[in-house]
Amino acid sequence: MRRAWWLAGAVVVLAVAAAFGAARMKGADAAGHAPPEPALEFGPREVVRPLATGLPLTLEFSGALVAPRSAVLRAKTAGTLIELAVAEGSRVKAGQVLGRIDLADIDSRVAERAATVESARAQLAQAERVHSSNQRLADQQFISPNALDASRSALDAARAGLDAAQAQLGTARLARRDGTLLAPIGGLVAKRHALPGEKLALEQPVLTLVDLAELELAGSVGTHEVALLAPGQAVRVRVEGVDADVEGRIDRIAPAAEPGTRAIGVTVRVPNRDEKLRAGQFAVARLTLPDATPRLTVPLAALAGSPGQAQVWTIEGGVLALRSVTLGRRDEAQARVEVLGGLAPDAQVLALRFDGLREGRAAKVVAPAAAVASAASGAPLR
Repeated sequence: MRRAWWLAGAVVVLAVAAAFGAARMKGADAAGHAPPEPALEFGPREVVRPLATGLPLTLEFSGALVAPRSAVLRAKTAGTLIELAVAEGSRVKAGQVLGRIDLADIDSRVAERAATVESARAQLAQAERVHSSNQRLADQQFISPNALDASRSALDAARAGLDAAQAQLGTARLARRDGTLLAPIGGLVAKRHALPGEKLALEQPVLTLVDLAELELAGSVGTHEVALLAPGQAVRVRVEGVDADVEGRIDRIAPAAEPGTRAIGVTVRVPNRDEKLRAGQFAVARLTLPDATPRLTVPLAALAGSPGQAQVWTIEGGVLALRSVTLGRRDEAQARVEVLGGLAPDAQVLALRFDGLREGRAAKVVAPAAAVASAASGAPLR
């Protein structure tokens, strides 16, 4: 009886093993006869070859606009500011009276110096009369030569005293003239540093004036790019808050790099006759240099991969391949980029970005009428 049960169990195990083996053979047979993936089809406009062409080089540098013609009006004499006829933003002309400083102390000083001059002049006249009398007496030998020398010395001292008094009077009169504040340049009042009634010290700032007829943009370029620049070159300047670009010209190039950097300072003059621009506005200068050297280029849209590792998709031997490339110049206007290495001149490059691509997937270029799987529709390719 026990032997019969053992035989029955063995039969069941053999049956299960046979069924499992048959299932595996069926699956293997099905896998061996699975149909291959269809080749991806791209239109002629989706696949391009690298183009040898010149790429204009565009240099950009930025900074704040500054007014090179500016001046700080300072008090040339100490005193109380009794009048200031302009405010911030007021337009002034060169030589225009902008304010006055109290001249009461200066007027009294001028009067004092004038009196000193008259006194010195009277002393000089007296010394001249004494010396003339002594000269006649000396000619008649009534006085000694020493007495004549003494009168001559007194005359020289009186003459020097008059010169000193006149110089002091001139200084006082100059201080009175400096009590009137005159505009050193024409332009606009940028800032008031003092208010009427304020006591001013010598050389204290009162007003800052700027001439906006011409502004400057100070930026910097790399040392490897400065050789391409020269004074007089035209540049396009885009100013923050202004719709249209402004044309400027390179005015100066620094003779040496800035300490601790590899940047050379470049100054651009920006005309501003209508004074629409203001000092302090941020601006970007763009200079485009022509290029006659043929360079191997591909469309910008063909680039794939991360920003630090550029790659392009190619069709090689009927399959897709992802190639890492080294990039050079970039021209946004033509939407092309230079390829320095990693790509053959006759390579077939996908000109657009596609989703779902895989290396080794079969691919081919078809005529427009037969393009049934074109990725131009934007649908992801699988």
